[in-house]
Amino acid sequence: MEWNPDATAKTWVFKIRSGVEFHNGKTLTAEDIAYSLNHHRKKDSKSLARSVFAGVSDIKATAPLEITVTLDSANVDLPGLMADYHLLIMPDGGDPNAGIGTGPYVIEKFEPGVIVRGKRNEKYWKAGRAHADVVEIIAINDIVARQSALQGGVVHFITRPDPKLGALVKNNPALKWFDLPSAMHYLFAMRCDSAPFDNNDLRLAMKYAVDRQDLLTRVYANSGKLGNDHPVPAFDPMFSAEVPIRAYDPDKAKFHFKKSGFSGPVQLSVSDAGFTSATAAATLYKEHAAKAGIDIALNRVPADGYWSDVWKKKPFCPAYWGGRVTAGLMLQAVYTSQSPNNETFWQRPAFDKLLAQAQAELNVARRKEMFHDLQMMLWEDGGTVQPLFANTLFATSAKVDGFAPSPLFTAFRAAEQLYLTS
Repeated sequence: MEWNPDATAKTWVFKIRSGVEFHNGKTLTAEDIAYSLNHHRKKDSKSLARSVFAGVSDIKATAPLEITVTLDSANVDLPGLMADYHLLIMPDGGDPNAGIGTGPYVIEKFEPGVIVRGKRNEKYWKAGRAHADVVEIIAINDIVARQSALQGGVVHFITRPDPKLGALVKNNPALKWFDLPSAMHYLFAMRCDSAPFDNNDLRLAMKYAVDRQDLLTRVYANSGKLGNDHPVPAFDPMFSAEVPIRAYDPDKAKFHFKKSGFSGPVQLSVSDAGFTSATAAATLYKEHAAKAGIDIALNRVPADGYWSDVWKKKPFCPAYWGGRVTAGLMLQAVYTSQSPNNETFWQRPAFDKLLAQAQAELNVARRKEMFHDLQMMLWEDGGTVQPLFANTLFATSAKVDGFAPSPLFTAFRAAEQLYLTS
């Protein structure tokens, strides 16, 4: 595939790879691409990728292997937005639930939250990929059970192991450990649309009340980097090193807490479904906050149903994000007023406007200044306590090979990459 913008970066032409087949034997065309992308843009769409297309006015096939995307305003990040992992391609007019795509494995079994089984697509267009005859992805939500499954040889590859497991894995010749810097970040989301977190002084109190380094060391064995209450990692070209580092400061936390006028314990709903070891992190956070005279009441909630019953429902709860291809996409996907992913319900028209201007700005230096201002807005007023960027952790059998590390969405393509040695 290739893409080319016009001089204004408002009209983009994408050339489609030829010779690609769907699992049902149909040859991929531009009409399939346009149909699949427009599926997310529908007015009644509940897709989490809908915000990706906020500035898109039209997507249409303009040749058998060409689509043209027209924007309301320029967006130099558009190729990155089109790489969003939600945007899978299906046949023109197809049923999204049918699971017919062009990927390396054809779905044989799918039980949501339980298992996905796929057999190798013999006509997969990528050479040297899809080595296994059959791949199974099994949901094992309990972290201890997941690790036991690997150690017992039940599975070959696990995600999100306990960071403290690393030392044991490294000393076990039958296993491998992967600890990779990434844009993934852990956070505690405060709902800014209702009391008590509609008060920025309370939000600031909670931000100053966490000892980020202590959390990183004691819970995550220093597997990660310190966070600064915005989601742009240091390796992103739009990262601003001029945003002040927010250090643990019980005195400032106490000052803002008193200024907020709030009294009584701060209710924090917590489950390890929110992010790896979230319960341990919240327990330590409670200890940190107590030194500022802030009582955090930990309300343990079940992992089952967490993302439907707790996330975006409770006033204060943990969550995590894997990062996005560009800073603009990350901010657009989670922090703009109309995004369905806006877990803090933080709505600032000035932020939305500046982000749109930044995405349309062709001058790189000026664009970086705009992204600095966007990061400052979140740092000063946003609804997330983001203590750290977590390294991406995986553990595998020593027989597994072919793993390709990446700072974004590592292992999303594990099924097509991995193979077993003897």
